[in-house]
Parts: sequence; structure tokens; C-alpha cells
Amino acid sequence: MASTPTYNASDALTLIASFGLCALIVRYIRSPYRKVPAGPRGIPILGNIFQLREDMTPAFMKWQKIYGDICYVNIAGQPILIINSGKVAFDLLDCRSANYSERPRLILAGEILCGGLFFALNPYNTVTRRMRRASHEAMSNQASRKYHPLQTAEAVLLTLSLLDRPESYDHHLQHNAASLAMSMLYDHPPTSSENDPSVREINGFIKQLSHSSRPGGHLVEVFPWMVYIPQSLAKWKREAMLGFRHYTKVFENLADDVEKRMSTETVRPCFTASLIENNSAGKCDLSKREIAWAAGGMFAAGSETTSSIMAWFLLAMIAFPEVQKRAQDELDAVVGRSRVPTFADIEHLPYIQAMVKESLRWRTTVPLGAPHSSLEDDWYEGMFIPKGTICITNVHCMNRDPRVFGPDAAEFKPERYLDATGAIKANSADDHYGFGFGRRVCPGRYVGSNTLFIDIAVLLWAAKISRGKGDAGPLDLEGFVNTGTVIHPKPFTCDIQPRFTEAPHILSQEKEFLLP
Repeated sequence: MASTPTYNASDALTLIASFGLCALIVRYIRSPYRKVPAGPRGIPILGNIFQLREDMTPAFMKWQKIYGDICYVNIAGQPILIINSGKVAFDLLDCRSANYSERPRLILAGEILCGGLFFALNPYNTVTRRMRRASHEAMSNQASRKYHPLQTAEAVLLTLSLLDRPESYDHHLQHNAASLAMSMLYDHPPTSSENDPSVREINGFIKQLSHSSRPGGHLVEVFPWMVYIPQSLAKWKREAMLGFRHYTKVFENLADDVEKRMSTETVRPCFTASLIENNSAGKCDLSKREIAWAAGGMFAAGSETTSSIMAWFLLAMIAFPEVQKRAQDELDAVVGRSRVPTFADIEHLPYIQAMVKESLRWRTTVPLGAPHSSLEDDWYEGMFIPKGTICITNVHCMNRDPRVFGPDAAEFKPERYLDATGAIKANSADDHYGFGFGRRVCPGRYVGSNTLFIDIAVLLWAAKISRGKGDAGPLDLEGFVNTGTVIHPKPFTCDIQPRFTEAPHILSQEKEFLLP
């Protein structure tokens, strides 16, 4: 008689474990997470957290060479997609903008310090959409033309300052950018000093904002439950809440001043006045606080980047004197030497227009663009992108991509934007990637480009830029100083002299005409 097989507890456990292991293997094989883009190996639980530092750009550049256009990492379970090519950025952030217009949560900077009112950092919510629409209306391509007189006046003042004390170029550039921002946002007259109280206050906000949004700098971003710690026990939270109350008052006072002047006197065109007028006309629907923060946010987003771009431009003129010479030949042919360039000349100065584009491309002042976040799971070219993935654009890498800009992408060559006839090429994808993507594109891009055009045109019309006397060392074209989110060139010496004897006098006359 055959014996009946018997099973003990150990056999049962082995069988269960085998089935469990098979189930896990099948689940792993079928899981879309197997098909996430390639990236560096991390450690269990914490992922790649120790491979990223405060300045992530060097690591991203290294990984781009290894993993290509898309690189996937995770920080303690948070998926991060590093986008290294303009094509991928366009495909995802532009063509699929409905899924990629979110921002990752920024608790300290976005929610506490800014109270959800700095729309560049906000989720893509109702407040953000209202503030963006209003800002686009006030700074559209058409609306940006009303700022031309202010921009021309500040360009003349900047050139006179650089001719007077070229060794203080960085001071002049920062002061000029702040003065122009105050003029365009609040109809302030040109500021005579960087110690202007309003400028000092907003610069204080920029400093606190840069500190609060520093990647990896605050535990509350990794452990969101910390937001519920009472402010009496959390200095970081207390300081951010005090900052929100203080800077809200600063921004509201500036906006209130514009509104009061609008009721009693003629106010020159400015951003805040446009928002107030459009609000009254029903073109937008913003609260007074939202108007105040929209203007304050514009200052924070644009002032430092403008001064940084111009500093890199000065360095480029020293390093590439043939570019400077070609631009000045064009200015002499179109403008002559009896008057200052104006915006009326823009269509006849294609090389200067190309220099603006090249200045925005050649040395990206914000090498890593503002992060996006995916709302839903997605697939791209066979690769899985999980819901909630933070997407970081490696703008520096995109702007130096030899597949787009040629093997000379590291050189400052404005002619890359000109066709065979010397005219500006029709708009195309191979422009530059400094203004962002999709529904998050910079609303001030037209005003910013116009500022660079008139600054460059007036400066090169009046002055010759060269190396400082006695400076024979190699020029450092790649080194930079990181002030938070914006990079500036390492300090360098430059000499800025009049190109012709009458230039300072003509500039002074133009100053008296524009600023009586």
C-alpha cells in the first residue's frame, strides 16, 4: 500500500515563500518602474541623495555625458528627471504642458515666505493662472514697447557710468538693473544710489528667497510633516513668516504709491499701473495683494539676471574683439556718430539683435531652469516617467549642445543667428533656452530682450571695451560666482573708453533730453 506523503510546517513555509518570490519577480518584470530612464546607482532608501550637492550643475554635466539626454535619479524616493536636451524639453514641457506645468512643492520659500503669491514658484493653481495672465497682458510683445523710453534712458546712464569708472563695472550693472526695474515696475525716477530704501528692501527679499529655496538646504522639504512644528520651536519657520509679513507690506506700499499717484497726476507707463488699469477694466481679476506681489516678484526674477547677462557680455567683448568690431561697424553704418541708437533702429541692426540672442545662450545665468513636476504617469520614447517626478532642465547643457549650435557652441558667435544675407533667421527651435518652457515661460521675456538690445547698442556705439591695463593673465570664460540661483563671471578687469571724442557729450545731451 502506497504511503501518503506528509508535509511539515517547514515545507509549507518554503512553498509559500517560493510563491511569494515568484509573485514579486512577476510584479517586478511587469512594473513600469523597470523602464525608467537610466541614471547613476543610488543607495537603498536614500537613493542618490549623497551624490548631489548645493551646486548640482557639475554632477548633471557629468551624468549627461554618461546617460545622454535624459537622466533619472531619486532622492529618498522622490523621482527626479534631468532633461539635457532642448528636444526632450520641448517634447515634454511644451507639447505635453498640461501634464508638466506643475511645480514641485517648495514649503519654506513658496508657501511660507511668499505665502503662495510668488507665481513663479507656485503650483499651477487658480492664483498662478490669474497672476500669469495679468503679467503677460502687461508685458506682452505689444505692451513692452511702452517701456522703450525708460530703457533708453537707463542705457544712456549705464554707458556714462561705465565710461566714468569702468573698474566698477559690476556695481554699475547691478545699480542700473535695479534702477530700471524700479522705473518699469513702479514709475520711480532713476535711483541715484544702490542704497535706495526700496531697492535695499527688495534685495533683502531676493537674498532671503535664494536662501529659502536652496536645493537640499532645508529638512522641511524632505520631511513635509515639519511644517506643523510650532514657529516658537522652529526658527526657520518663524523667520519665513516674519519675512512674508514684512515684504508684503513693502510690496503693498510700493503699489499703493503708484495707485495714489494715478489719481492725482500723470504716471508714466509702468507694470503696476498696467495691472491696476487692467483690473479696473475687467481684463484681469487680481486682489491688491496679488498686484503687489506680482510686481515684487518681477523685480526678484529679473533684476539680478539682467546685471549678470551684461557682465558676461562685457567679458565676451574682451575675449572676442572681432565680434565687437563687427557690431560697431554695423552701428556706424546704420546710426552714424551724431546720435544715440534707439529702438527705431532695431530692424536695421540684425547683428545687434543676434548679439542679444547669443548673450542669452552663451553663458546661461540660471544654468538649471526652474523645476517642473508631472501630474500623471507618462511614457516617453519607451521610458516611464512616474507621477510626481520633478523635471529639472539642464539649460546650460542645452545652450551648449553641439548638435544644435555646432562644434563652436562654446564660442560667442552672433552670426549663428544670421542667414546668408545677414538677416536674422526666422524663429526656430535652435534659438536659446533661457526663458523657460510651456505654460511656465517667462512673462518678462520681451522686456528683458529689449533691455539687452538697447544696453548693448548704446554701449557699443559709444565705447570700446578691452582688457584692463596691465592684465596679461588668461581670461577665465568658464569660472563663475554663484549667488544663489544666478551665476556671475569671476571678477575681471576691463577698460572702457570712448570710441570717438564726441561720444560722452552726445550721451550727456541725450540724458538731459530723456531726463529733464
